Amino acid sequence: MATAGTETKRAAREALRDKRRIVVKIGSSSLQHASTGDLDYIRLEKLVRELCDIRNQGKDVILVTSGAIAVGRKAVGLREITEDDGERQMAVKQACAAVGQARLMMTYQKIFAEYNQVAAQILMTKNTIVDDLNRFNAHNTFTQLLRMGVVPIVNENDTVATYEIEIGDNDTLSAIVAALVDADLLILLSDIDGLYTDDPRQNPEASFIPQVDELTEELLAMGKGSTGSNVGTGGMNTKLQAARIATGSGVDMVIANSRDIGILHRILDGGQEGTLFVANREEGFDLPQFVSRLHRRQ
Repeated sequence: MATAGTETKRAAREALRDKRRIVVKIGSSSLQHASTGDLDYIRLEKLVRELCDIRNQGKDVILVTSGAIAVGRKAVGLREITEDDGERQMAVKQACAAVGQARLMMTYQKIFAEYNQVAAQILMTKNTIVDDLNRFNAHNTFTQLLRMGVVPIVNENDTVATYEIEIGDNDTLSAIVAALVDADLLILLSDIDGLYTDDPRQNPEASFIPQVDELTEELLAMGKGSTGSNVGTGGMNTKLQAARIATGSGVDMVIANSRDIGILHRILDGGQEGTLFVANREEGFDLPQFVSRLHRRQ
């Protein structure tokens, strides 16, 4: 017999069926073949097909995608960026991003076009949110694109971003986007199943946490700066920071494994997939102020 707690959790999952504006984030490691670093076109095609099907249900969809630097690095024949000098390393990353972002968008545009779906590119930095006029214009652009039935594809503007104006990872960026556009749901697709009490790669006794109703300091302390691959920039620490932004802004969030892209429609059908962070809007939560302090929190 189901307990009251079980029924409440089931109701929270069922509520995901009615979400109308959804932000989906996918990481670099989910877009590439681990053995070669080349784009995984089968996974990309499945991702786009899922997103187009969500659009066909009358829902708004925004994709936040990593991968520009990795794609550019591969294109110019760099296995790793190894420069010791900080300025030189930044310049190499920005150059790789310039090459890779164009290639990544070209690939997305081609696949979206196969499903008669129009996609648009939006590149952001911290200043997009911190500056009042920039934030206002970004909000208007997103709103108009969604009214037109377009799928915005968002990435950090790595070609121009420096330490002072970078957001730093797309987990955080996707939560910022979700808050900016008043989304109902944020889905982080990664290489992990969700939130655990410890790193399951290191501790086989770690327990899976299917739902978080309140983001406590104890849970935030579980975040680790590690990541499961040498491609992405976000570990559990950035995902919990994303949960802090999303839930505080009134947005439900799910962390799920991108191993099977079909998990998207199972989540939106109310399935027990990944870890659900239930929205808990904070009165007075100031998104620009939070973003402006990002580096000071690190």
